[in-house]
Amino acid sequence: MAGKRRKGNGSRGTGGGGGGSGDGAKVSQSQPQQRRKPAARKTLREPAVFAKESGCVTDVPHDKITVAQARRGTPANRPVRVYADGIFDLFHSGHARALMQAKNLFPNTHLIVGVCSDALTHKYKGYTVMTEDERYEALIHCRYVDEVVRDAPWTLSPEFLQKHRIDFVAHDDIPYTSAGSEDVYKHIKEAGMFVATQRTEGISTSDLITRIVRNYDIYVRRNLQRGYTAKELNVSFINEKKYRLQNQVDRMKETVRTVEEKSKNLVHRVEEKSHDLILKWEEKSREFIGNFLELFGPDGAWHIIQERSGRVLQALSPYQSPRGSPSSSPTRGRSPSPDSHWPLFRFGSPPPKRSLSSGSEADEGEK
Repeated sequence: MAGKRRKGNGSRGTGGGGGGSGDGAKVSQSQPQQRRKPAARKTLREPAVFAKESGCVTDVPHDKITVAQARRGTPANRPVRVYADGIFDLFHSGHARALMQAKNLFPNTHLIVGVCSDALTHKYKGYTVMTEDERYEALIHCRYVDEVVRDAPWTLSPEFLQKHRIDFVAHDDIPYTSAGSEDVYKHIKEAGMFVATQRTEGISTSDLITRIVRNYDIYVRRNLQRGYTAKELNVSFINEKKYRLQNQVDRMKETVRTVEEKSKNLVHRVEEKSHDLILKWEEKSREFIGNFLELFGPDGAWHIIQERSGRVLQALSPYQSPRGSPSSSPTRGRSPSPDSHWPLFRFGSPPPKRSLSSGSEADEGEK
């Protein structure tokens, strides 16, 4: 069965490092044990196999079983063979979920998937996006699939079911009207071989194609940008020029948008810097005003220095002359001012010089 894992060497394989006996134990005692690199793991599943033209050939008897027996895990000597068919165009998650449900119907299930050919599909359903070979290849790489039947029939015949030894057919329970029949699975349901699965809402091949058709211009412009030619896209010359012009306009819009974003970021950074500068200027101005008031304010150091210097000058200055002293007598040639001092002068200035004539006059007066 393709879904089974291959057996690895394990701890029982030759040369395994699982604590063997004999020489291996002796080497581990004399030399430090080397850490072995873990063996590379195999993939979880290999690609599924394609069904043989002759069908399933096996010596195991194929007895008819019921759904209840299959759910209990019987027969024990073989897996339950479940068949699911379809077109599987643009293989998507809805397809994968349906196959997952079919694979998990019974404890031991061998899932066979039938894929219809292009000729049959185009005749009964319509044109496909993927070719039949692409659809076959997509199915063998689904993790739930064990076997793929190429060129599957549109309606299942008893001969086909016997050829591939199919126990049950899995499909959604909605009547499938096609090929002049109200339900192509009607005879399968009547035979008790039908098992229903649930559809995944919101996604289908038709929905995906509708998206592409609805956004046709977008996808054409996308592929033109990626190097596809107008001939490959089946686009006329005029439409090609129109799409290329639209691409240029979009690039210009993107450039303008980028420049606008950069300018916004620049303005934002300038505003942040200016805000920081204003805060720093206010802080420095408050500091300057505080220092100025501390120095030149009413109680500042400058007034204290002036007051102290004034007291020192007053202490060093001589006392004023009394008003009744001889220097204030009217016998002098010039009467001094009432506020004059003798010999009043400022500290640090030289004393006034006395002329000889004034000295001789004073001597004569005293005589």
